[in-house]
Amino acid sequence: MPIITRSAAAVEAEDWQQILAQSFRRPQALLEYLNLPLSELPQRLQACDEFSMLVPRPYAAQMLPGDADDPLLLQVLPQATENEHRPGYITDPLAEKDTNIQPGIIHKYRGRILLLATAGCAVNCRYCFRRHFAYADNRIGRKQWAEALAYVAADAGISEVILSGGDPLLLQDEALQELIHLIEDIPHVRRLRIHTRLPVVIPQRLTTALQEMLHNSRLQTSIVVHINHPNELSEAHRQPLQALRQSGTTLLNQAVLLRKVNNNLGILSDLSERLFEFGVLPYYLHLLDSVRGAHHFDVSEQEAVFLYRQLLAELPGYLVPRLVREEAGKANKSPINLDR
Repeated sequence: MPIITRSAAAVEAEDWQQILAQSFRRPQALLEYLNLPLSELPQRLQACDEFSMLVPRPYAAQMLPGDADDPLLLQVLPQATENEHRPGYITDPLAEKDTNIQPGIIHKYRGRILLLATAGCAVNCRYCFRRHFAYADNRIGRKQWAEALAYVAADAGISEVILSGGDPLLLQDEALQELIHLIEDIPHVRRLRIHTRLPVVIPQRLTTALQEMLHNSRLQTSIVVHINHPNELSEAHRQPLQALRQSGTTLLNQAVLLRKVNNNLGILSDLSERLFEFGVLPYYLHLLDSVRGAHHFDVSEQEAVFLYRQLLAELPGYLVPRLVREEAGKANKSPINLDR
C-alpha cells in the first residue's frame, strides 16, 4: 500500500469539515472507487436503510483497490448479512437506556460520566454498538450544555468527564473550547477524556488549535482513539499524534476484535507496535458487543483467549492491551478469564 508522505502542515491546511462533506455515502460509489464489482448491491442498500453508510475519503484512500477483503473496507462497507436478525444480537446490547439518565448524559461507572457532545460520527463502523442508539432523544446543543453539566456539578464524586457521541471532535474548535471551559468551571472535575475515531479517518482534524486548547486546559487530558488495524495509521497521522502527546495529552487506543479484520496474531502485534511508534499506548482490546447487524464480526471468547495468550508471549507488557468485554449492569469492564 502506498504511504502518504504529505507534510503535517499540508495536512492541516486542508479543511476537515470540507473533507467530511465529500465522504462516500452510498455503497456503489465506494465500490466503484475501489474498482470492485457491485455485488449484493440491493442487500447493501437495504442494510443502509437501518444504519447509513459514511466513509471519509482519506480513510478510503488507505484501502487496497480491487481487494474485497481489505480490512478497512470490511469495517465500513454494508454487508448483506446485516439484514439477518440472529438470536442474542439486540439493538441495545449494553442496556444504555438504563444509564442514559437524562438527555446527553450516560452515567454507567462510578466517578465518571459520558457526555454525548454530538449525535453524529465521521465514519459509520458496521460493528458499532450504538448503531441503534436513540440519538434523537439525546441531541444537546450549546444551549443545553450548562443543563447537562449541572448534573456533574451536583455530584462531587464525579472527577472525570468523557466526551463521547457520536464523535465529540465533530464539534468545531471554537465550540469544543467553550464546552471545555464549562467543564473546567466544575471544581471537582480533574480529568477530561475524549473518545474519538475522527482523527483516524480524517487526520486533518488534529489541528494546532485542538492541540493548544488541550495543552492549556487545567484538566488532565487524554484522547482515546479507536484503531483496529495497523493499515489505519499512515504518515499523515504520525506528526499530529506525536505533537499531541508531546504537548501533554495522553493518547490511548481501544480496538475491537473483529473476524476477518484483526483476529490474527501478526496483525494484533503489528498494531501495537505501530501505535507505540506513533505515540499511542494500547489500552483495550474489546470483544464484540452483541449488537444487531454485526454478528458476522464475532470472534469467540475461546479464540480470543488463544490469540491473547500468544500476544502476551510476543510483546512486552506495555504493548499488550487489556482483553475485556463490556457487560450491561456491571460496575466496570469485565477482564476476560485466561484460565480456560
